[in-house]
Amino acid sequence: MPPSPSQRPGVSASVDEFRRILRALRLAARETHATAGISAAQLFVLQILGEGTDASLSELAVRTMTDRTSVAAVVERLLAAQLVSRTQSPVDRRRALVRITPKGRSALRRAPTSPTALLVAGLEVLDTKTLAALASGLTALTDAMGLSKQRPGMLFDDGDDEPRRHPSRPRSGTP
Repeated sequence: MPPSPSQRPGVSASVDEFRRILRALRLAARETHATAGISAAQLFVLQILGEGTDASLSELAVRTMTDRTSVAAVVERLLAAQLVSRTQSPVDRRRALVRITPKGRSALRRAPTSPTALLVAGLEVLDTKTLAALASGLTALTDAMGLSKQRPGMLFDDGDDEPRRHPSRPRSGTP
């Protein structure tokens, strides 16, 4: 039997607001792929690189508000598509820099605003008190859902779109 809807004030309204946000982000991600032929995560990294100078993976992690591992995976896919290049820093030869290529700039010109940029723009217009309350509430929600220990990763990262593969389990009675 399916669970009955919650009678607690705010639950239904919160679910509705999540639906609106998730639908808008999902549609923006689809538009990104249809228009630019890249994932929304790739577009966000390209937009960050298109705004400024070359960046190390650590700098990109800060600028994309994610961890180095997540941005590195996206950069690898951008490198494979020749949308970015990696060069050695002229200042510190141990440091690699990521740079948007002309092909990446072309993809950027035909692309819409990335879903993550849309989300960040919406958050930026909130006053400090509302933003703090939202962050606190979302933290409490991820804790309540048992998600707070999971690595957040990049929004709409390519790896998230791939189906999870589970090893085949032998059926009972089969060798």
